[in-house]
Amino acid sequence: MKAPLPIAVFASGRGSNLQSILDATDDPAFPATVELVISDQADARALERARLSGVNAIHIAPGEKRARLSEEADTRLLHILAEKKVRLVALAGFMRILSGRFLREFFGQVINIHPSLLPSFPGLDAQDQAVRHGVRWSGCTVHFVDEGVDTGPIILQAAVPVKSDDTAVTLAARILPEEHRIYPEAIRLISTGEVTLVNGRLSWRQERGESL
Repeated sequence: MKAPLPIAVFASGRGSNLQSILDATDDPAFPATVELVISDQADARALERARLSGVNAIHIAPGEKRARLSEEADTRLLHILAEKKVRLVALAGFMRILSGRFLREFFGQVINIHPSLLPSFPGLDAQDQAVRHGVRWSGCTVHFVDEGVDTGPIILQAAVPVKSDDTAVTLAARILPEEHRIYPEAIRLISTGEVTLVNGRLSWRQERGESL
């Protein structure tokens, strides 16, 4: 039996998507295992979730830059991931921009979940953007991370209706269960080799006839 893929989850807040991944990896048949959880916030609920699950929980002091990790933090992060032989990084509400150096060293090995149907509404406040633009459908997207803003190849998406009386808060609450559903599934697909990144484009081992 193939050894499970060692992954790390980066999170800055409450860690609800982290929890969905931890729950999935509790199944011995799941093809990935969470080796560590990293946060830029010392008091993040995500770190507590990791500890309760018996997973290494590490706080990385981000430095003084508001949006990015410092070079020192970046170096420490890369050292820790190499030490744990991590082969996939899942961003789950991680509110720091990863450096070009990091993404080059982990090319094709970093994924993210975003609360919109990309390429629509990238960046911050995606649910608010959807409500303000009056779209009838929104949702969530799991994608590979590149050096752009939510521009990497799309792995999975799930759609939810936008109601006429929705706010950003109510729409976010409707999208969240779909995030919890498709993020572990995307990790499973990568871990089993059903989906890979080839020359910057997504490649499926076999064509999928269903929609998610």
